[in-house]
This record gives sequence, C-alpha cells and structure tokens, in this order.
Amino acid sequence: MRFYYFVVLYCQKYNMKKALTEQELHNLAMNHVGKDLEKRGFEFIAINSKLKRHPQFVCMDANKQYYFVIVKAVILPDNANNYDMVWMETFKKHAYEKDAKVLYAGVGLGNPNGENLPIYLNEEYLIEYNGIQVLEMNLN
Repeated sequence: MRFYYFVVLYCQKYNMKKALTEQELHNLAMNHVGKDLEKRGFEFIAINSKLKRHPQFVCMDANKQYYFVIVKAVILPDNANNYDMVWMETFKKHAYEKDAKVLYAGVGLGNPNGENLPIYLNEEYLIEYNGIQVLEMNLN
C-alpha cells in the first residue's frame, strides 16, 4: 500500500498521467451501466466487478423477474455491441436454468485526443453507450 501511495504522490507532484488499467476501464463501464439500471428501477441483488466473471449485475425488476446483466468495456473505435455469440448461448442456457433473463450492455471508451492514446485517470474521456439490450432467450 505504501508503494501505491508513493506512486500516486510522485505522479501528482510531477504532473504525470496515469493510464487506466483494464480493470479500471471495466469498473468505469460498470458505473455507467449501474446508473442506467438504477434509473430504470432495477433492484440490485449482486454485483461482481471482476474481469471475465459473469454476470456483472444480478438484478430484479418490480415484477420480481431476475436479470443477469453482462457489461463489456471496449476501447473505441471497437464496437461495444459485438459479443461472442457462441459463448452467449452458453450463458443464456445458464440464465434459463435460473429463471433469469439476460441483458447486455456494451460500453465503448476512448481518449478524446486520439484513439491511440490511453484513457487517463481524472481526465475527460469519450463514451459510446447505446443502452441496455434485452437478449432473446430462445436457445439455438
């Protein structure tokens, strides 16, 4: 912990920029999606912010229907709405067995000063978020 504190102080003193890690980018995307879910009236049952752990949110609506929400963060110009169809079929089967519906939220993040630049801590960023997609539960 002391080393991290030293790095933060060093970066602040010398005005160095800290690029967000993959986990931090994922957390940023989850924050945006979580606020959207909250506005839509969902009740949070469980939240999992670890990378490659699904679902990120388990929610319930006013009718007591459970939803598994998958959040995917990508770096722009990649398309956040694309996902692995084969993997998603496996996940939908899991949700079906738990009597839950699946929601997908892709979030594109980028640096406004250039797509080859990282996103930095405490600086502006671009976001492309088209909302939450309800995935059909028909299993192929």
